[in-house]
Amino acid sequence: MKDPERTAYEVSGAGRAALTGALTFSTAAALMPLGVTSITKGQVTSIDLAAVTGADSAGLALLIEWLSVAKAEGQSLHYENVPAQLQQLAKLSDVEALLAGRAEA
Repeated sequence: MKDPERTAYEVSGAGRAALTGALTFSTAAALMPLGVTSITKGQVTSIDLAAVTGADSAGLALLIEWLSVAKAEGQSLHYENVPAQLQQLAKLSDVEALLAGRAEA
């Protein structure tokens, strides 16, 4: 059985990365520097969220912060396969356009 709190961030090359597991208060702090590093090094322009198993407001804040980092670096970043739970949380927080679109430089 998979541990729902076990989360991984993997850069797969060609500007892509993938997140797996939960994006929660207990995982967001550890994930933050992984995304920031890959974004600032220009390694990632797209992050696949298809394998995200759960999220809370800290997970949403993490994704928004990564968009901010990309914009500050003059880079583009977008999210693919945003799970329904994250879409709903973004809608409730009135930030759904941020996840649906792209952060452009």
